Amino acid sequence: MPTNTPVLLLVSTLTSLLGLPVCPADQSHSSQIRIDHSADRGYHEYSFAHATMGVRLPTILGKAIDDVWKTINQEYDEDRIVDLINCIKRMENLMNDLQGNSKLRPIIDDGAGDVALWNKEIAKFFRGKDFMNAPWLFAEAYKYRRLRECFSLSKYWVDYDVFFRQKCDTFSRSNTAVFELSQRFQEPRTHDAGISAEEKLEKDKLLFLELTQVCLWGNSTDLSLLIDMTEEDIKKLQSTGGDHLAATEKNILGNDLHKLADYVTKLKGGRIDFVLDNAGFELYCDMVYADWLIQSGICNQVIFHGKKIPWFVSDVTKKDWDWILNSCVYGHLFEEASDAEVESLRTLGHRWKQYEKEGKWKFEAHPFWCTGYTFWDLHSEAPDLFQHLSDSDLVIYKGDLNHRKLTYDCHAPFDTAFAAAIGPLASEAGAPPVCSLRTIKSDVVVGLPSGVGEKLDEEEPGWKISGKYAVVLLSEGRKGEAPVFVKD
Repeated sequence: MPTNTPVLLLVSTLTSLLGLPVCPADQSHSSQIRIDHSADRGYHEYSFAHATMGVRLPTILGKAIDDVWKTINQEYDEDRIVDLINCIKRMENLMNDLQGNSKLRPIIDDGAGDVALWNKEIAKFFRGKDFMNAPWLFAEAYKYRRLRECFSLSKYWVDYDVFFRQKCDTFSRSNTAVFELSQRFQEPRTHDAGISAEEKLEKDKLLFLELTQVCLWGNSTDLSLLIDMTEEDIKKLQSTGGDHLAATEKNILGNDLHKLADYVTKLKGGRIDFVLDNAGFELYCDMVYADWLIQSGICNQVIFHGKKIPWFVSDVTKKDWDWILNSCVYGHLFEEASDAEVESLRTLGHRWKQYEKEGKWKFEAHPFWCTGYTFWDLHSEAPDLFQHLSDSDLVIYKGDLNHRKLTYDCHAPFDTAFAAAIGPLASEAGAPPVCSLRTIKSDVVVGLPSGVGEKLDEEEPGWKISGKYAVVLLSEGRKGEAPVFVKD
């Protein structure tokens, strides 16, 4: 057992003898029970889980129903209208289940490849659980899979995305930050003639630090967490100016930023993976970041991992990916933009499309990302994906949901080491280097210096859900070792 693993008991019965709480998600690892950690559930009053299950999710679902009615009002074909009304009826049934705290029923077989995986997990770990007493992470994911079912059982609307309009609208209202970045990075990077290797490395590090922060704070625009935002709110969240970034680095509480820079800027021609979070402006920031990584020679391939289905409101699907590339090249989203601003965006869009044609950029959507499993289960439940990721020089997990899944969404001391908190993704043979870029928007927080979290609890209640603070955390993994998979 690795020395950086948190306190574990190999014999689960000892847990009950000691009367200690068990993280329910860990039940899938019967040989490794984390006895000192617990998961939030919806019935925990005054927790963010309680607010999510009781208020946020019904609100999100209500807005989704409104979106479908907008589509019906624009539709003229009767068969398609009736089919979509049946989708609404299924959504209303889901709303009743959510608000009535119904038990989690199996997913109806809609022909998707993930049905057996979902129903195996429900039967094994969550039989008889309802929305409020199942672990929050699973219950929330289950709600989005049920929402998908509302459309996957239809004839004409299988691929309908109830959140697509919102995602497009948020990007179109991000003009200030979009053009600030496009005008700065439209020109291809030129080789630094006349400077030493040491000077070039230092220059690369400084630019990497800035772009990493742009990529980090782009996560502020999370539609599932920020239900009502004005245009001015968006601009404040998305400010990318250098002075602003210098000021915000003090809000990175667990800060491996410079350690990450030392590692990444020494790579040559490698591969970097992004496990994406939000569409729109955040995806745009990710693309600017990935563009620089390619042009700098740090990597010659970037693989973007998105979602197969609409997920947690703003997560990136292939449709979102294609939309933003085509909007950059052909779109007219920003009515007051100057010709120079529009041209700078088109320049980026053309270059990014060329990366895609050449295989330098790839978009992939493995079904595992849209399950109720945490990433501790990635090695056992999706060995093909683990094998694929093991070839990467760095896997960057974006955002709050991915961080929750990395850490089992279980409470641990604030100063718990990141490598310990992510378990198999740090300790399994072949685990690649892993970085979490996360603005903190939920209760589970690890990787902080001793005393920092406790001080904020006293001085700034609500700091864990405000989005004001962030972490940039790095695990070195065990790259270079051959992954080992044990068949059941």
